Amino acid sequence: MTQDGSKGNKGQDKKAQQYGVTPQSVDFNDWYNEVVKKADLADNSPVAGAMVVKPYGSALWENIVRWLDDRFKATGHESLIFPTLIPMNFITREADHVEGFAPELFTVTKIGTEDLAEPYVMRPTSETIIGHMWSGWLNSYRDLPFLHYQWGSVFRAELRTKAFLRTSEFYWHEGHTAHVDEAEARAEVRMILDLYHEFCRDVLALPVVRGEKSASERFAGAVATYSIEGMMRDGKALQSGTSHYLGQAFSKAFDVKFQTREQKEDYAHTTSWAISSRIIGALIMTHGDDAGLMMPPNIAPIQVVIVPVGRKDNFDEMVAEGERLAAQLTQNGIRVKVDKRDGVTNGFKYNDWELKGIPVRIELGPRDLEAGVVVVKNRNSGEKQTLERDLAVGGMQERLDGIQAWLLKRATDFMLENTVTVDNYDEFKAAIEDGKWVRAFHCGDPESEKAIKDETKATVRNVPLDDAEFFAEREEGVCFHTGKPAAYGKRILFGRQY
Repeated sequence: MTQDGSKGNKGQDKKAQQYGVTPQSVDFNDWYNEVVKKADLADNSPVAGAMVVKPYGSALWENIVRWLDDRFKATGHESLIFPTLIPMNFITREADHVEGFAPELFTVTKIGTEDLAEPYVMRPTSETIIGHMWSGWLNSYRDLPFLHYQWGSVFRAELRTKAFLRTSEFYWHEGHTAHVDEAEARAEVRMILDLYHEFCRDVLALPVVRGEKSASERFAGAVATYSIEGMMRDGKALQSGTSHYLGQAFSKAFDVKFQTREQKEDYAHTTSWAISSRIIGALIMTHGDDAGLMMPPNIAPIQVVIVPVGRKDNFDEMVAEGERLAAQLTQNGIRVKVDKRDGVTNGFKYNDWELKGIPVRIELGPRDLEAGVVVVKNRNSGEKQTLERDLAVGGMQERLDGIQAWLLKRATDFMLENTVTVDNYDEFKAAIEDGKWVRAFHCGDPESEKAIKDETKATVRNVPLDDAEFFAEREEGVCFHTGKPAAYGKRILFGRQY
C-alpha cells in the first residue's frame, strides 16, 4: 500500500530502479532497504539478524558519537567499559526487567566444549552488571552522583530485522547514573531528554516530540520512561531516544546503598538513557526522497563533493584543481571530498552522490576554470548556480546552514500536517489507517491501550511534556475509546510505530 492508499506499480520508473531506488510512493519499505545498500551505509552479514556497517555509514555514526560524547563529558559524565557477557542470575534479580527481556536474550552455555555451571547472557542492556559494580564502589553520599556511560553494542533477538531499525546486534551509548534522591535523579533524566531533543533538532534536523511513556510502554523495571518521537515520511513513529527514572528497584536488587548525611542507610536512585544506531534509520526516513538520502549538513560525513569534469587529456589537471578548491573549503571548516574516479561517466557520479545525499555538489570543468567560475548544485532543491569561485567558497557555510534549516522546516511541516485531533474511536481508526499521528484524550487504562493496539496496531507514543515544543497544551475531556474521564490533563499522541 502506498502513502496515497493505492497499490502502486512496481514496474514503473525502471530507470530509477536500475540507477537509483524504488520511489517512496511505490513501496516505502523497498525504498528504504535499497537506500541503505545502494548509498553504501550497510550490508547484510552472515550472522542472522546482524548488519555490517560500511565506511560511509560508519563515518555518519562516528559524527553522531562525537557530538554526543562531547556533550556527555561537558555535563560531567565519565565513560567506562563493561563486559559483553552478564551472569544469567543478574538478569533474573529484578522481576520486571527479566520479564521484559526474556524473549530477546542470547544465552552462552559453553566455553569451548565445557558446559558452564551458570549460563551467561549477552547484554541486552547493562543496568544489572553496573548495579553489581556500583555496590562495591558506593559507600557514602559523598561518592554520589555516579555519572557514567559507555559506547558499545547490545544483543536482542529480532525475528523481523531491518537495517539500523531492528537488528539483533545494534550500537549505542547507554548512560547509567546514581543519585542521593529522587529529585536529583529526575533532574538528570530530564536534562538528558532535553539534550537528545537539542541534538535531533539542531544537528539532525529532526523534529521530535518530548514526552512520558504510558505505564504499559515503560522500559522494563522503570518508574518512569521519557522518549523523543519522530515522524517518518510514511507516517509511522520512530522512538528515537529514551531516558528512564529507575527509582530504587535496581539498587535494592544489587545492594547499591550508601550512608546519608544523617548517618542513615539508603538506596541510590538510578537512571538510564540511550540513543542507538536506529537514529540513522530516522535520518534516512525523515529526510530521504525518491533520489535517495538527504544528509543534514551538520552531521553529513561529506558536506560538499567536488566532481572534476574533463577529458582524458585534461582530467588529471581538473582533479588537481578540484583538490585546490577542496583545500580552500577545508580551511573554512567544510568537510569535502574530490571525486577522482576515472573511467566513470559524470552522470553516474552525479547520481551516486545524490543517492548518498551529499548536501552540495560542485562541478568543475576546463571552461569553468578559464572563466573563474564553478557550477554549484544543492541536493535539497536541485537548483544549479554558476558562481565565481571565491563567491562559492566564501558563501558555502551560509549555503549549508540554509539547507539545514530547510530540512528541519520540511520535516516539521510534514509532521504537523500529518497529525490530527480526534474525539471518537471511528475518527481515530480512520486517521490511523490513513497513516496519521493522532492526538486524543485517553483514560490511561492499559487494557484499553491493548485493545486499541490489537485492533489498529497503534500505540501511545507519549504524553507530551508541558513545555514540549509540540502538542504541549493542557486540556480536559473524555476518553475517545472508553468514554471515561481522561487522564493526563491533555491529549496524548498515538501512532503506528517501527
